[in-house]
Amino acid sequence: MTKSSQLSRRGFLAGGAKAALAGVATPLVLPGRAFAEPAANDRVNVGYIGVGRRARQLMGLPPGMEIVAISDVNRARLEELGPKLKCRTYDDYREMLACDDIDAVIVATPDHWHAKNSIDAVRAGKDVYVEKPMTLTVAEGRAMVEAARKHERVVQVGSQQRSMKECRLGCELVRNGRIGKVHTVHGSNFPSPWECDLPEQPVPDGLNWDMWCGQTEPRGYHEELYLPRVRGQEAGWISFRPYSGGEMTGWGAHGLDIIQWALGYEESGPVEVWPELDKAPADDGVHKGPRCEVCFRYDNGVVVKLDGKGSGGGGLFEGDDGEVWIARGECKTKPAEIAQKPFKPSDVRLYKSDHHMRNWLECIHSRKRPVADVEIGHRTTTMCHLGNIARWAERPLRWDPKTEQFVDDAEANGYLQRPMREPWTL
Repeated sequence: MTKSSQLSRRGFLAGGAKAALAGVATPLVLPGRAFAEPAANDRVNVGYIGVGRRARQLMGLPPGMEIVAISDVNRARLEELGPKLKCRTYDDYREMLACDDIDAVIVATPDHWHAKNSIDAVRAGKDVYVEKPMTLTVAEGRAMVEAARKHERVVQVGSQQRSMKECRLGCELVRNGRIGKVHTVHGSNFPSPWECDLPEQPVPDGLNWDMWCGQTEPRGYHEELYLPRVRGQEAGWISFRPYSGGEMTGWGAHGLDIIQWALGYEESGPVEVWPELDKAPADDGVHKGPRCEVCFRYDNGVVVKLDGKGSGGGGLFEGDDGEVWIARGECKTKPAEIAQKPFKPSDVRLYKSDHHMRNWLECIHSRKRPVADVEIGHRTTTMCHLGNIARWAERPLRWDPKTEQFVDDAEANGYLQRPMREPWTL
């Protein structure tokens, strides 16, 4: 099998609707009725923290969940959506979390808000669905796991490819040795973020820009900073280092999640990461952050190469006896018969979920851990952060997945967390 997938934002996001500054955003997805209706007393009341582009894509809730409240720092969004959804609106999410009639929340804010929103929610007794990437730093991820466990909350991370049968099948083929011993995995060359140098613009009426900045040092408003992706998808807050890990965490949270799942390291991680400094794409005039290839090694010897030869939503797994290609909604093998042989009762079968949001709902009722549990989301996002840190450090780094520290490297460990502006502390 030969297949190449050099990452580009246009390629990943072609056809995706652009977010709008206030009211005119992606089409509002209202709850569907594809499944049997539950009894009224079994309903889960849901609040949204952030109602921009991604949140609207997550409003097609399964039966058994009802939107009762939304919060956002942009008053125009609340005035638009509140009447449509017939729900309460809040300028400050903390006021919404204080409501006893809200059982669960969906966190769809920019990346630098995910940890604070989620931790506050579980402390308030709410179950959480948090968009990927789960965190801005490694330290935030461990804090989120500890909070979820302490308060016994169900936290589902929005790595929805875990609920796609093709991705699960591909991972099961790798786990059960269908391609023999795996030695190499190829992924996309995810770009890292860069520093924001946008000029200041007037803040739109009704937008609490200081609160949007949150834990980061305030800087002047610009619409290309406020929106996640603009100008053909090449810019937006997802591109800038104070607010995101770039596409390394944006799309890497999908692709590297599948790689870890297939290799059986979804609750651990690699032990070494290094940048291939001499293997960087030519300057395309768009991506300003470091983009050299990055490699990871696990303690079993498997090497993951972010060299552009794998899928952004998965990877190309090479073993002694064949190959498995996993992408979003796609699984291919070489030779083809690898995927045709039925599984034996003794084979490893992975967590089966065919609907990510419904899996969250089922776990809210059962109190079991979901397919993309907070620990799994933390480990995946940590791997993404390691890739960025290796590029910033410009040298090989040894990682201990048990202590979640770089080995004998104070400078590299300095990247595992960052100062948070008061009062936005964890």
